[in-house]
Amino acid sequence: MNRRDLLRASAVLPLASLARGVLGPAGAQPLAFDRSIVRQMARDAAAKPFKAPDSKLPDNLKDLDYDRYRAIRFLPERALWRGEKLPFEVQFFHRGFFYANRVDIYEVANGQAAKVVYQPDAFSFGDNTPPKPGVDLGFAGFRLHAPINRSDYYDEVCVFLGASYFRAVAKGQLYGLSARGLSINTGEAKGEEFPLFKAFWIEKPGANATSIVVHALLDSESAAAAYRFTIRPGGTTIFDVEMAVYPRVDLEHAGLAPMTSMFFFGPNDRIDVDDFRPSVHDSDGLAIFNGRGEELWRPLNNPKDLQISTFSDLNPHGFGLMQRQKDFLAYQDLESSFERRPSLWAEPIGDWGEGSVQLIEIPTKEEVHDNIGSFWHPKMPLQAKGEHTYTYRLHWGPDTPKLSALARFSRTSIGAKGEDNKIFVLDLIGDKLKSVDPKSVRGLVSAEKAKVQNIVTQPNPATGGWRLSFELPVKEKIPIELRASLMQGDDPISEVWVYRWTP
Repeated sequence: MNRRDLLRASAVLPLASLARGVLGPAGAQPLAFDRSIVRQMARDAAAKPFKAPDSKLPDNLKDLDYDRYRAIRFLPERALWRGEKLPFEVQFFHRGFFYANRVDIYEVANGQAAKVVYQPDAFSFGDNTPPKPGVDLGFAGFRLHAPINRSDYYDEVCVFLGASYFRAVAKGQLYGLSARGLSINTGEAKGEEFPLFKAFWIEKPGANATSIVVHALLDSESAAAAYRFTIRPGGTTIFDVEMAVYPRVDLEHAGLAPMTSMFFFGPNDRIDVDDFRPSVHDSDGLAIFNGRGEELWRPLNNPKDLQISTFSDLNPHGFGLMQRQKDFLAYQDLESSFERRPSLWAEPIGDWGEGSVQLIEIPTKEEVHDNIGSFWHPKMPLQAKGEHTYTYRLHWGPDTPKLSALARFSRTSIGAKGEDNKIFVLDLIGDKLKSVDPKSVRGLVSAEKAKVQNIVTQPNPATGGWRLSFELPVKEKIPIELRASLMQGDDPISEVWVYRWTP
């Protein structure tokens, strides 16, 4: 099993909706609910040893392959809130295949939480034998639908499925990268721990609501946590996230606002690639707006060996895995439409203190694997027996929420220049470049453990931007850290390009 398989399955399953009427009256007494309850549940859970989720399934469902799982479909007419003329509907995923863990889901209305009761007659099972009536299997996850593209049709806007993964799209987009509730020990030699969402509470929206609220309880061997997501679909789909983490042990390698993506190859990284497409990726770079006011751009790689990059910071303004290249011609893929994949920007609300944005790049030989991860890593461990609260905003959409006045790097290309040299060709675009005096523009490039040669800057009439190129000797075959920007005199007119060249 790999992360990409885990996520791809949910995107292509033609599951329909779970309906009004699936909320079973028998044994489903509503209970009082407010936002403090999930935090108290997480606090209580962290005070006890971790209890693994229920993964038991009837014999006819516990060893499903992909095709048999795909045959299990919800009946379209059974969507929660279907026919109530509300701005959202909820669909639910059946357990099985990679999604054996039970997830309990509740509807919250008028301050009362009622459990959504599993009923097998809400599904069609294809050639699979349905469970016996009365068996409460719970669910694997859910997805929200809203009229994001057309006023008369409810499109899928986000999905929570598998461990603590969730993902969303904005208007006109297709699923790409994912977010997670919490990462623990990502990139560590001892192995990664995958926390799980065990229960959700979905608040019933009003008739004129533009947002919906989802509460979640997360649990793991090392910590429990509570979440409140306020989700607003649109041209950019926004998640306001309030989280409280309760560690069972000191969390030395916790990742906040973690995100996961795929980078197979691009113009900077095509060695040994035999493919008709120019690029294949869900994200092409990591953008960082750090606490010092610097705007960084780090193009992604598919390395030969695991690479971990650390960008130390104090109170970051934001970071994200971006899909900047929006031109179909950059991909030439009629099926995957990578140009329609969203970017994901994490914006901390309040001060997050000292720490670092970390980037994990994992080698992959196939595009079906998510091999890119990024998150905020606090400098100080999250202490056991404490409460650690964070608020942040996730922007799923075409770009960062606030476009910079600085020019940005739109393309990174790397090629051979003789036997032991590489040439780097960096294209920049932006309104800032339209008013500069060409005679005053220069490229500022530095390299660790190498000497940069032949720095050239020139206008690019094809893009209306500029091009910065330079050469780098790579005879020593060691990793080289690079940094570049475009200057007008002593003033930067572009963001800062940072890159690790590896042999």
